[in-house]
Amino acid sequence: MSAWPGAHWLANVDWAHPWAALLWPLALLWVALPPHRERRTALRVPFFALAVAGSGERPRAGAIVRAHGAWGWLMLGLAWSAGVLAVMQPHWLEPPVPRVQSARDWLLAIDLSPSMQATDFKDADGRPVDRLSVVRGVLDEFLARRAHDRIGLLVFAEQAHVQAPFTRDHGAVSALLAEAQIGMAGSRTMIGDAIGMAIKVFEQSAAPQRTLVLLTDGVDTGSRIPPAKAAEIAARRGVRIHTVAIGTASAAAGEQPDLEALRAWAAITGGRAFSADDRDGLADIYRELDALEGRDQALAAERPRRPLFHWFVATALALIIVHQAAAALRGGRAAHAVVRHGSSRDE
Repeated sequence: MSAWPGAHWLANVDWAHPWAALLWPLALLWVALPPHRERRTALRVPFFALAVAGSGERPRAGAIVRAHGAWGWLMLGLAWSAGVLAVMQPHWLEPPVPRVQSARDWLLAIDLSPSMQATDFKDADGRPVDRLSVVRGVLDEFLARRAHDRIGLLVFAEQAHVQAPFTRDHGAVSALLAEAQIGMAGSRTMIGDAIGMAIKVFEQSAAPQRTLVLLTDGVDTGSRIPPAKAAEIAARRGVRIHTVAIGTASAAAGEQPDLEALRAWAAITGGRAFSADDRDGLADIYRELDALEGRDQALAAERPRRPLFHWFVATALALIIVHQAAAALRGGRAAHAVVRHGSSRDE
């Protein structure tokens, strides 16, 4: 037995307010109500008594009731039904659109302490540049490889600031990183406070896998919360920390990271510690992180919704206009017939 041809069409329609269908029977109350009555004088004639006496007619009560007719009732019923359907807010469901959803959120924490001004690194062309410039170039490449991940940006020194919340707009993250300036967050290196701020940022993340990549070229200089304690809290909150230390062996005192401490903090959360003393080494680290943290993705399907209510509103208005035009036409014909009948009597 074949299904009704319109069943497939209805399966693609979603109703935002299906309860509005209860309004439809209210039309039956209007049909059952008696016609509207209004008392008024049909014709005013001076010296009415003399006119009555001369005509030989006696005045009597009268009423005009315009009958809708079968077609009139049909149009009014269809107009009411179209109005009710409009109130029910129908939407046409388009074919499903697949959407790739990442299972991981990244937070990139970048050290902006004054030691990042050291020019012991070289850019891709071999020219000496400061450490932050090298970091910007390497991170741009990393962002391009993680197209489906949400990535946030945190900068820190004496204070920690969220430059970009988690987003897939990696161009915005790159632009905000380009605007970050060395020293804008102070002159000290508070790694523990930076981890603490990262934990707060991850509270807004519902991703099953959350990764913090902390890059620094110095040692902690008096955080309000010790880095090891902050790492323990991060581990309890399900945040994995990878640490990236940059700096050359020839760097001046105060411009070299505490490699042992960074390894310990990463180990607490199940992360890894890396160290780079040139641009190629730093680029290799972020490529390894890219491979280490796989691109776990979930496929979700969304069905775009297209509203249809305006078609029902237009239909209801069109039916009412046609009904009123037909009623006016019938009324004009009736008046014309009365005039013609009166004229024939006078003749």
